[in-house]
Amino acid sequence: MSENHSKITSHTLKNANGVRVEILNLGGIVKSIKTPNKHGVLEDVVLGFDTAADYLKPHPYFGAIAGRYANRIDNGTFTLDNKTYTLAQNNGSNHLHGGIVGFDKVFWDVSPFESEDGVGVRLHYLSEDMEEGYPGNLDVTVTYTLTHDNTLKVGYKATTDKKTILNLTQHSYFNLSGDFSNDILDHELQINASQYLPLNQNQIPVGTLEKVKNTPFDFQNPKPIGKDIAVENAQLEIGKGYDHCWVFDSKGLSKVARVYHAESGRLMEVYTDQPGMQLYTANFLDGTIPSKTGGFYKARSGFCLETQQFPNAPNQVEFPSTILNPNETFTSETWFKFHLIKTKNQ
Repeated sequence: MSENHSKITSHTLKNANGVRVEILNLGGIVKSIKTPNKHGVLEDVVLGFDTAADYLKPHPYFGAIAGRYANRIDNGTFTLDNKTYTLAQNNGSNHLHGGIVGFDKVFWDVSPFESEDGVGVRLHYLSEDMEEGYPGNLDVTVTYTLTHDNTLKVGYKATTDKKTILNLTQHSYFNLSGDFSNDILDHELQINASQYLPLNQNQIPVGTLEKVKNTPFDFQNPKPIGKDIAVENAQLEIGKGYDHCWVFDSKGLSKVARVYHAESGRLMEVYTDQPGMQLYTANFLDGTIPSKTGGFYKARSGFCLETQQFPNAPNQVEFPSTILNPNETFTSETWFKFHLIKTKNQ
């Protein structure tokens, strides 16, 4: 670990408004996002660790790039051109977030840059053929840009020399209060999706799309995350809360979600061109990991909005294909845009 500790580098992006984003070459991890609250106090709004070396220890993908295939693959297997590939089963019988050493645990080459849009870093990694069981030499670039209007843009680009599968996401845990002893149940969430993917007992999509209307999964109008999280519902029992993929009504780069925290005045909007987004309400944080703001991270200490392709899509032909061919270039973009909402009496 000491050798790897010396390999960790940290890169801080700062814009004219004082917003600061710290990114590690380890896992492409977003270590911190510091934004002001309505009183002008700069606070970190993503869970994680104070020191970079702590990210070498096991942790629940705090701030990391997840891949090659984010989310779950049933039984850790998939088939391409009549050949079956076997992956690690690192989540019960499922393959999760790329395996034992996924993109969250590798070291990326980092190149800082400045542009008219803002400041950023470009991360590059070559995932070799059969790494973690996936075919093809996969050449991946992830670009983080902090813009002048307080948007963290995450751009993905990948090519391969063999047919393979790909699903990339950003796995930050947000808590807009800036105090991680608070839960996120009072955060007001809106998701522009009329359908979601119900799961079986192994947290694998059953293969159908279900309407959110008249269910706890309806965030089409803003509501507190905690409003329906504890109601009696078979799907919520499977995930121990929200741990499901919503299917967007829009196509192309669109605003798909907004989260508002009234006490801090922070509002975060999410834009993406991906077809789905996993809402995860940190159901498995159990009070054993020390928090940046004192105490320990408990269940519901944060929420993830993981824009992505559908879970287990390689094994479900009715889902959009996640195959990447040698003559293709995968590109995608997700934005996290931060605002302040001040009421008249503030």
